[in-house]
Amino acid sequence: MKIVRFTHGEKAEYGILYEDGIQSIHGTPFDVIKTTNQLHRPSNIRLLPPCLPSKIIALGVNYRSHGEEMSHRIPAEPLIFIKPSTSVIGPEDNIIYPESSQRVDYEGELGVVIKSITRHVLKEEAGHYILGYTCVNDVTARDLQSRDKQWTRSKSFDTFCPIGPCIETELDTASLSLETYLNGEIKQKTSTSNLIFPVFELVSFISHIMTLLPGDIIATGTTSGIGPMQPGDTVEVKIENIGTLRNYVVRS
Repeated sequence: MKIVRFTHGEKAEYGILYEDGIQSIHGTPFDVIKTTNQLHRPSNIRLLPPCLPSKIIALGVNYRSHGEEMSHRIPAEPLIFIKPSTSVIGPEDNIIYPESSQRVDYEGELGVVIKSITRHVLKEEAGHYILGYTCVNDVTARDLQSRDKQWTRSKSFDTFCPIGPCIETELDTASLSLETYLNGEIKQKTSTSNLIFPVFELVSFISHIMTLLPGDIIATGTTSGIGPMQPGDTVEVKIENIGTLRNYVVRS
């Protein structure tokens, strides 16, 4: 099931995405999903970020190849940081290139969407707390990251966390193809089988540090092939069985 959040007119709501349109649901997908009789045609709606996370917990160096290209040691345990909710945008939205940075990079990633309050869960239980999966672009001001020696500023600008286009609820993440394209040219290509710390282990680890709330997202890390974007560029993150997250880079 592909869950989307969308607007028609001024009303924002959740729905289920089908080939011929979107069927509205009552309330949110974090409760029992009940459909309505309203079917919206794609031409009449605008997709929004598929959820409204209170926080995005992101992973550094969770693919060995990315660690090697950045000259980072492979961590003994997950290396996490947080992006704020204000960095979230949806599909087809603009990534704003900040005036304070001279290099802004794409980082295509698999996102895990939390379903219910998650605290101190075992790895074996983690699947029960996951609503589904989405595409994430962990946009990074690379020069500021190097200058600061920590990651908060470089990861937290408004528009620096595109997510979407949907939440796929029925997905095996053991071996998914993940690709990132810049202006139609492939830049990153990997499989989630290459994750150092897989999804269920991440959910368990993070839940022993902080409580995860419905709609929170875990961005599972990027692979090698990161690189800069420029105003005027189009960047796409494609994940097998989820879809394509497309955004446009513009000046502030």
